[in-house]
Amino acid sequence: MNQVLPDTLLDRAAGVAVAAAVEAGRAIRAGLLGALTVHAKDPTGDVVTDLDLQAEDIILRHVRRAFPGHRILAEESGALDSADDTWCWVIDPLDGTNNIAIGLPVCTVGIALCHNGTPVLGVVHEPIADRTWTAVRGRGAHGPNGPLWHPTHRPAASAPVLAWLQGYPVTRADPAARALRLTLESASRRLIQLWSPLLCWVMLSNGDIDGFVGYRAGLVDLPAGALLARESGMHITDFEGAALDERLELPVGEVDFIAGSAEMMSDLTLLVKSAAGVTVTGLPG
Repeated sequence: MNQVLPDTLLDRAAGVAVAAAVEAGRAIRAGLLGALTVHAKDPTGDVVTDLDLQAEDIILRHVRRAFPGHRILAEESGALDSADDTWCWVIDPLDGTNNIAIGLPVCTVGIALCHNGTPVLGVVHEPIADRTWTAVRGRGAHGPNGPLWHPTHRPAASAPVLAWLQGYPVTRADPAARALRLTLESASRRLIQLWSPLLCWVMLSNGDIDGFVGYRAGLVDLPAGALLARESGMHITDFEGAALDERLELPVGEVDFIAGSAEMMSDLTLLVKSAAGVTVTGLPG
């Protein structure tokens, strides 16, 4: 069911989110010039840095000042509940922490606003290049060079360029992940895994890549990225080819997805389904 939301609220929220993301990005960009403090976050090998915390503080300050009654789900702080959970901000202050922890400056800032679980606003900011992408449900997506709608893909090659994402709980021994990755690599010109899912969503929305497949992906990155893709004309389904529900069961959960243009979805779905018959052996557990 379509939701009729006040444009004035969404316009104000978009302004707040963009300002917050840009300021957080500026802090990240400046912080990368100095020493970085890295801490282990959990037994899965995930890490957190002082820049994650600094960027999150900046974004929380913007959101709380403008919308004190809204619920917040932040990557580092967790769920910050309010009396009214109709509106929920989903914040990933530094998507790509594991990259910058090893000196690879590939990261993004992601902010989404959900109404009753459905993303209605998404902002993705790339700190290094100082570029911002925004999407408002039903009103399209925009990037540094203007509107994104059915983006023009690069000249067709012998095989597609795909992006791959697996959630942090997925281990090296996971047979489904192994089979999916091998299948996608075998059928693509290049399979990229950026450790910054939001950047993959941006590349898909720009038409820079042909498809994006996620296995047991976390929900924090999904609202902003998926909305950006949908509003730029992309399709998102589950592994069976059914349209992925826009409404998210926040704050926890994981999802399998296939994303791409209408022309690519049939081939991508068949490719993912074919992985069920693939057995990968000889790899360390």
